[in-house]
Amino acid sequence: MAGSVAASGFFPNPGSSPAALARGSKNTTGDLPETLSVRGIVAKPNTPPASMQVKARAQTLPKVNGSKVNLKTTNSDKDETVPYTSSKTFYNQLPDWSMLLAAVTTIFLAAEKQWTMLDWKPKRPDMLVDTFGFGRIIQDGLVFRQNFLIRSYEIGADRTASIETLMNHMQETALNHVKTAGLLGDGFGATPEMSKRNLIWVVSKIQLLVERYPSWEDMVQVDTWVASAGKNGMRRDWHVRDYNSGQTILRATSVWVMLNKNTRRLSKMPDEVRGEIGPHFNNDRSAITEEQGEKLAKPGNKVDDPASKQFIRKGLTPKWGDLDVNQHVNNVKYIGWILESAPISILEKHELASMTLEYRKECDRDSVLQSLTNVSGECADGSSPGSAIQCDHLLQLESGADVVKAHTKWRPKRAHGEGYTGLFPAESA
Repeated sequence: MAGSVAASGFFPNPGSSPAALARGSKNTTGDLPETLSVRGIVAKPNTPPASMQVKARAQTLPKVNGSKVNLKTTNSDKDETVPYTSSKTFYNQLPDWSMLLAAVTTIFLAAEKQWTMLDWKPKRPDMLVDTFGFGRIIQDGLVFRQNFLIRSYEIGADRTASIETLMNHMQETALNHVKTAGLLGDGFGATPEMSKRNLIWVVSKIQLLVERYPSWEDMVQVDTWVASAGKNGMRRDWHVRDYNSGQTILRATSVWVMLNKNTRRLSKMPDEVRGEIGPHFNNDRSAITEEQGEKLAKPGNKVDDPASKQFIRKGLTPKWGDLDVNQHVNNVKYIGWILESAPISILEKHELASMTLEYRKECDRDSVLQSLTNVSGECADGSSPGSAIQCDHLLQLESGADVVKAHTKWRPKRAHGEGYTGLFPAESA
């Protein structure tokens, strides 16, 4: 009967729908039948226990690392938001920039603790003196002092500083003296009054005595001062010592004159310039005494002496790096050119003990020069390591004009740290 009714679709009114029939077919206890026919009658599943029933729109709040996070749920009546509350810590309550401050403070405290645990002493106390190498004026403002550390690139094959290195330190000290004294104009070592008149300093003569040569990482102390030299010249002296021991390394004196950088001619010293540099003259002190100066032979014309052995080096040309800001060949470069013609046997077994240079003519960047050296002594070729050797040098242009004349004296090399007795020990031996 039920099957025929369902097949014919007999539903005379809405009240006779399967749902209405289902509601009307309740048993005496008020419950729906457990199962109904699939044809027109809806079956009701078993009801789960009350402990398993949940609301359709309810969701469990997820957790991340044990803390609840925000979750927004949508309801037809209203939206509910679960707030996020983080745990309160010391760092969370600080401003953003305080994190960096806290890290820096922690590092500082750790470093301070390590520092106090160490009995710190400098291994090189001399490194703490004149750290930046600027130098300073001493002795009533008449002497300038500057320290230099011998670098690895300033030593030669014999592990000692070259004469060019020491000469560069001397030149640097001289310029820093002028600058520190407030006398530096817009020229290379020129005073303001000299700059107004286009005048520059040029060296005319240098004498130096070398007692010993410093080695790598030695600290040298250079003192320099100026004095008058005739009516139109200025004398500049240097005294180079070992910073730690105080032993003399080198003594040198030089004479400087003024040159007009436009005409390239020598000039008299104006009274205005004399008024600038005069208060800085130290005429009571000399780096090389008269007695010591007499032992230094003056450059002569022995380069053509047939009794001596001559060496020559041709084709020497200035490079761009050899010029200073006055477009003048650096004074130290001339010394290098002079030694270019010295035989290698002398350079290997002897060291320079003294030198006298006389500058006759300047050269420019287009000049081509030749260097001549005449060697005299017990063994002119330098093959005997125990002999004293003297050399006469001439640096001239290809045209024949003399540029520099020099006389050098050489002594046998000694082991590092070994001292000499007397100024020229090879002679007295």
